Amino acid sequence: MTYTLQNAVLPLDRDPDLLPLYVDPETWSTIDEEPVRVTNVAQLANILDRRRARIVAGRRVSFGTYFNAFPASYWQHWTGVRQVRLTVRTSGDATVLVYRSNGGGTKQRLDTREVRGENTATAFDLVLDQYSDGGWIWFDIAADRSDATFEGAEWTTEHEPVRDGRASIGITTYNKPDYCVETLGALADAPDVLDVVDRVFIIDQGTDLVEAQDAYPTVAERLGETLQIIRQPNLGGSGGFARAMIETLAREGSDFVQLLDDDVRIEPESIRRSVVFGRYASVPTIVGAHMFDLLDRPKLHAWAEVVDDAPFMWRALFQERLPHDFSVANLRQSPLLHMRLDADYNGWWMCLIPTSILREIGLSLPAFIKWDDAEFCVRARDAGYPTVSMPGVALWHVSWVGKDDSIDWQAYFHARNRIVAGLLHSRSPRGGTLIRHSRRVDLKHLMMMQYYPVELRLRALRDVLSGPDHMRANLATAMPDARAVAKKHPETTIHKDSGVPLRSRRGRQVFKRLKQHQYDSPTGIALRTFTVRTLLSHWLHTPKPENIAQPEVEFGKGDANWWRVPQYDSALVSAADGSGKNIYTRDRAMFRRMLVDSWRLHRRLQREWPRLSRQYRQALPDLVSERQWRATFEELS
Repeated sequence: MTYTLQNAVLPLDRDPDLLPLYVDPETWSTIDEEPVRVTNVAQLANILDRRRARIVAGRRVSFGTYFNAFPASYWQHWTGVRQVRLTVRTSGDATVLVYRSNGGGTKQRLDTREVRGENTATAFDLVLDQYSDGGWIWFDIAADRSDATFEGAEWTTEHEPVRDGRASIGITTYNKPDYCVETLGALADAPDVLDVVDRVFIIDQGTDLVEAQDAYPTVAERLGETLQIIRQPNLGGSGGFARAMIETLAREGSDFVQLLDDDVRIEPESIRRSVVFGRYASVPTIVGAHMFDLLDRPKLHAWAEVVDDAPFMWRALFQERLPHDFSVANLRQSPLLHMRLDADYNGWWMCLIPTSILREIGLSLPAFIKWDDAEFCVRARDAGYPTVSMPGVALWHVSWVGKDDSIDWQAYFHARNRIVAGLLHSRSPRGGTLIRHSRRVDLKHLMMMQYYPVELRLRALRDVLSGPDHMRANLATAMPDARAVAKKHPETTIHKDSGVPLRSRRGRQVFKRLKQHQYDSPTGIALRTFTVRTLLSHWLHTPKPENIAQPEVEFGKGDANWWRVPQYDSALVSAADGSGKNIYTRDRAMFRRMLVDSWRLHRRLQREWPRLSRQYRQALPDLVSERQWRATFEELS
């Protein structure tokens, strides 16, 4: 029997920004005096439909792209598949060339065939035995004297999957109904994807309901019994996804749950690929998707993420190289993307979890948001179940550009959930450098006159110290309580443009821009000296009255760094999304109180870490149990 591992696909939208992810006509540009092949947007008219494209006479088109190359290294490393057949269907006179790469991105040709006639199927039998460190396989098509047509391609195998089963999709939403309806429409238009889907659950936690959208009845009728809407109070991503997990566990036809964020646009083939890969994985495996920027669609923002144990902090592998812009350098010109990158976790914007893992290790931590995905995957890793961040499996999500959730109500969850995850899983004595790093975060916020996030972080520390029971107790209340605290802090007010510009006494401060990921911040002895001087100054001196009445200086968001803002009594700072400005004003009394509280609470956390770690680890099975989650849903419904 033949099983399809991957289909060649073309973009759903007639969007020239998407072309570099699917096809790569032979055009050249120059970057840093080096020739780089990029996509020619003029080729958009040659995309005939979802599976077919015109190859213009005398031109060559490569399918060595993000969505159409075959990630051979991942299939070799994580599955038992060793024989793969690539079948390319064409009409007209053309040449089909098959290439591979290694982990360093070096290209090698595997085979070449000349093709003639209409609806010709050309097969290439390929062996997966030289891709341990990395590498892709792809094909190019070069048309002869007249136009040729690409009619489709598939990557197949006769190797039987390790496990069968379909996936239930769980979408958690809070007042993003238009995105959800669009996702449902994309699924309804993809019958081959629905073949691997058992149920689609919309966990609607908002007040602007999915069912109330004008387009909903039509798409609901198309999906029929496959679609199920479930309403519940806002319990955050962890509460919504835990509900999707429970509903999936109750279905005999579901062997996986595919978690999806609400504010996304999907590539339906990615859902099918993730389920198929999950079926073939040698051991039950979490299959994660990469994340592209919804507002700048060729840019890859998240690829293979890890948790560094010593600080117990998440990051992307080669974070300094992200985002990667495929409109500038496509897959074949990006050696880093050919390496096999192993992940510790994958964001729950799109993540496939086998139900067998849920039954063994439990559901989501009742964290509301932040760290629930990372904690779950680390918990699975410790139980022997890997997470694979799978190339060619991706969606588009609103990126972190234009956001700064470390200084809004989410600061509570950033702090609380990171510490809890560290207590549960850190292998370093007393959490390694986590506590020291957390204390430094408080100091930076205090020096920048950002008292609201510090108050929330101190609240988080007190809750952590109170023990694990608080997590379920405040699941529905922690977010509204955190938002209510903002009323006490005038710096949280965003002053919108009213036609009369806000002005500072000394004008806007502008600094020379360095390259991405490079900063002119103090280090070493200069950093220690700066920190001590700033803390003493803020402790001893009251701000001048004129700087309280009117902001002393103005900063653009990119210039408002922790080593610049503290030098002033007050500052006018642009909001991250550009919607207005915040006014930060030094408050000596608040600074003193919060500095002392931060020092005391972190010292206590360090002293009690071993006891708290035992307490949280003992409580974990109950915190993440299906029984407790069901009790929570019944209590709050």
